[in-house]
Amino acid sequence: MSKLTKLLKGGGGASRKRGTPSAQEALGRLRETEEMLTKKQEFLEKKIEQEVATARKHGTKNKRAALQALKRKKRFEKQLVQIDGTLSTIEFQREALENSHTNTEVLKNMGYAAKAMKAVHDNMDLDKIDSLMQDINEQQDVAQEISNAISQPAGFGEEFDEDELMAELEELEQEELNKHMANVRLPSVPATSLPSRPATSRKRMEDDDEMKQLAAWAT
Repeated sequence: MSKLTKLLKGGGGASRKRGTPSAQEALGRLRETEEMLTKKQEFLEKKIEQEVATARKHGTKNKRAALQALKRKKRFEKQLVQIDGTLSTIEFQREALENSHTNTEVLKNMGYAAKAMKAVHDNMDLDKIDSLMQDINEQQDVAQEISNAISQPAGFGEEFDEDELMAELEELEQEELNKHMANVRLPSVPATSLPSRPATSRKRMEDDDEMKQLAAWAT
């Protein structure tokens, strides 16, 4: 049997041996002991202060009384050291017992939670859960189809021939091009006449004609 199993079995009040204190009772006793020892510490610290004052008061004038006061101070200091050690041991034991009690309560509550969870799961039928989830999914699909049908605008469900639409579009573009060409103006012919040949050219032509006639007569 592990230490944890022993601890859990020993945590219950019914299974606890007769005469064995519970964790709460032991913690209460330890706190009472700590309080008592703390008061004893305060008492000894005051006694030490008194003995020091007595030793200073007598000094070398009453050497015997001063030495007796210092001896008592030493005994009180020794008791004070012992109490400090005892308090440290009790504090360690109390912390260990508190942690042990806390762990026991945590494990006990976790055990209760595990039992409750098991009881909840025992009341669940996996087949019914699967059937329920299928019904939910089906109803969600139906709701989605209804939503899509409602959101579809009226008249947008008709189908048109895409070739006819393209032909109509080309006609519209041709009409637009014709209108544009009709508005384009061609440049007009200039009204001024071409310049005439200079007079020197006419005279040269006449001379050429006379020379041809003389050549014909000579032959």
